[in-house]
Amino acid sequence: MAATDRNSLVLATLCLGPFMAILDTSLVNLGLHSIQADLHANMTALQWVVDLYNLVYAVLILTGGTLSDQYGRPRIFILGVVIFAAGSLLCALAPNAELLIVGRGIAGAGAALELPAALAILNLTYPDPGERAGAIALWGGMNGLAMAIGPTAGCILVSNLGWRSLFYAVLPVAAVTLLMAAVGLRGTADPTVRRHLDLPGQILAILTLGGLSLGFIEGPSWGWHTWPVIGCFAVSALAGIAFIAVEHSSREPLLPLSIFRSGPFTAAVADAALMTFGMYGLLFLLPLDLQAIRGNSALLAGIELLPMSATFFIVSPLAGRVATRIGPRILIAGGMGLTGFGLLLLSTPLIEVGYLPIAVALFAVGIGLGWITGPIATAAMANAPAIRSGLSSGLVNVARMIGATLGVAVLGLLFGGRLEDMARDAPRFMTGMHAAFLVGAISQFAGVVIALIWFRRDSLETPAHQTRFGGPATTRPAAVRQS
Repeated sequence: MAATDRNSLVLATLCLGPFMAILDTSLVNLGLHSIQADLHANMTALQWVVDLYNLVYAVLILTGGTLSDQYGRPRIFILGVVIFAAGSLLCALAPNAELLIVGRGIAGAGAALELPAALAILNLTYPDPGERAGAIALWGGMNGLAMAIGPTAGCILVSNLGWRSLFYAVLPVAAVTLLMAAVGLRGTADPTVRRHLDLPGQILAILTLGGLSLGFIEGPSWGWHTWPVIGCFAVSALAGIAFIAVEHSSREPLLPLSIFRSGPFTAAVADAALMTFGMYGLLFLLPLDLQAIRGNSALLAGIELLPMSATFFIVSPLAGRVATRIGPRILIAGGMGLTGFGLLLLSTPLIEVGYLPIAVALFAVGIGLGWITGPIATAAMANAPAIRSGLSSGLVNVARMIGATLGVAVLGLLFGGRLEDMARDAPRFMTGMHAAFLVGAISQFAGVVIALIWFRRDSLETPAHQTRFGGPATTRPAAVRQS
């Protein structure tokens, strides 16, 4: 097989990974109202349906990046797809909310193995910065395709076949991905460095993020001043401090802290977290508002969400090419500003007078996210040593999932209350939703400031010491050299 043909097959295979993961997420958000009605799940259970996937993804993705560097990216990618499919199957068969949540956690573990391996393979398959930016933009654009068809497909499935079909729909995509991977990923970028897993760091990461999420999600039902909730936050804080100490002193850390010496890399990670903080809060809350409060059907709710996903799909493939010409600074700052504007509009009473303000807000969010997604991933990987490609891609995704986890937990907390009371007490819940979207908007505007300060025009240029198959990292990342 010619190199160009093989690269195209590799790219097509790896594009199915994010497509499957985002399709699953967009489908699930449209099915939350039906899941609640069928399984009698409360708001806390629905938060865990979304958040356990994000949480497991976040705490295991660094290990996924390390495993991909250690045992081979194609092998870990395939294993991740298999685990993801197994978790989705359990969700489809779940007789209660508890098993549904467990299935979501298993799917999150699969995504944590699959996605950092995919980005690492892309980074090594396309060593030229321009070609790599285009490939990653197309890879990220599959997010938009999944978001574009997810609401429509989800509402059709829920309306005609029930919410379980949302999870069955993922399985054919997983099967096709495995078949293509078996053919196209053979011999792709074997790792050059053998490393051991940092188990203390992994355990402390789980305690840090797990304690934080558990405290925020269960706080309303357990009571904010009770010892279990206070204990969750205390464990999270102490584990976070211990994690930094362990990683600083470890010979083979899960998270080498020196990688954050690069200003553009650190900015990309921070903006990735802020971006998904607002975005996932929107994806969790707005479908519930459209169905539970406004009384729309799943079909209509899916159609009403299309302005965001369709514009994301159109804009995202172009963002990578534009970023290579003008640098990531303008695109990321402008994208986060647009996303913030959309969320700010959703936080105003204007959205209560009709659908037009909601559509305008969703258009702004879709364009903003399309400008951000590809350039953030490309900038992060261009400013980390190629020998750490699995780790760097993992860090971008862990930042996204931390933002998503906290977005659902914190913004869901601001939304507040019991799902079954939404229609009867709509004004109170609308007030909570406005507050949630306002906080989400503030997070995006903070991302604008970070982008303007830390990104430069040359932040997508790959340092000369980075090679196709990895190489010795310099002690001073190229991204911190003076312009």
